[in-house]
Amino acid sequence: MRLQKYLSSAGICSRRKGEEHIKAGHVSVNGVVVTQLGSKVDIKKDRVEFQKRPVELVENLLYVLLNKPAGIVSSSSQKGEKTVLDVVNIKERLYPLGRLDKDSTGLLLLTNDGKIHHRLLHPSFDHEKEYYVTVEKPIPNGALLSMEKGLPMMGTKTRPAKITRISPKSFKIVLREGKNRQIRRMVRKIGNKVKRLKRIRIVNIKLGDLKEGSWRFLTKKEERDLLKIVHCLGH
Repeated sequence: MRLQKYLSSAGICSRRKGEEHIKAGHVSVNGVVVTQLGSKVDIKKDRVEFQKRPVELVENLLYVLLNKPAGIVSSSSQKGEKTVLDVVNIKERLYPLGRLDKDSTGLLLLTNDGKIHHRLLHPSFDHEKEYYVTVEKPIPNGALLSMEKGLPMMGTKTRPAKITRISPKSFKIVLREGKNRQIRRMVRKIGNKVKRLKRIRIVNIKLGDLKEGSWRFLTKKEERDLLKIVHCLGH
């Protein structure tokens, strides 16, 4: 098995990120640092280490749904900050599938499945994410239409979105991309400001009535359907 695939299958990182770690000298095989991309390992015999810690292929794949509260960061570790892993406190090493900024709440998936981690985060794999947004001032229909069609941002233009008005100051939006703080930037572009931002769906997984700060494992059906959808993405 190629070394970067081994790292991905072990839930350490995506294959692309694995390539970066290999080139940076973070990975060793049988005590020897490997920096050559394409290097292969014998999964039954070779001993792989990442940053001097043993790496083993994951046998028990886990998929966790968290209703992220505000005030915590969506990363595995960040100095001086409480992270989502402080909330989902289980022995298996999990990684967030994407991010929600510190002030946002709602659905966040965590897993140790490197393959799905790569597919859901890679820009070429198109998938829907739905958010409930509340803004400070009443938002005109024209402003919602502008966001729906796409706005200039960060040297490019946001992709068309699907927007449904809920009230004068709230709406739902479905995105197929994930630029940094995208919804907050879009709302700022139309002269308003986000008060609350909550993600309520990723692909087929819905937040439902799960309480803020609570988490659960995906049901077998959710897991099966998600894997089926992700397998088809980009093909």
